[in-house]
Amino acid sequence: MNVQLLYKDGVLTAKMSGEIDHHSAQEIREAIDDTSQKVKPYCLRMDFSGVPFMDSSGIGLILGRVRLYNFWKGHVVLCGLSPNLNKMVELSGIGSVASIERRAG
Repeated sequence: MNVQLLYKDGVLTAKMSGEIDHHSAQEIREAIDDTSQKVKPYCLRMDFSGVPFMDSSGIGLILGRVRLYNFWKGHVVLCGLSPNLNKMVELSGIGSVASIERRAG
């Protein structure tokens, strides 16, 4: 699987690795949603530091989780975005619906 999940103090961190395409996005979505249903976090932190590439399926993955967490009165934070992924996220408008932590430096 391309995602490791860690729950602590109301925050579910999804540390993803490898390329995110249609197939892997579906696996990641299922893992995040299943765990979210069980632990009911107020925040989903999506860590992309191990993701070298994603296609539009990655954008769909993010937007779906944003919708879900908004429904639960929670929020989504994106972190570890490479310059290329950051550009993709900015062009898609995700920054207006999710928080984005910028890389230091």
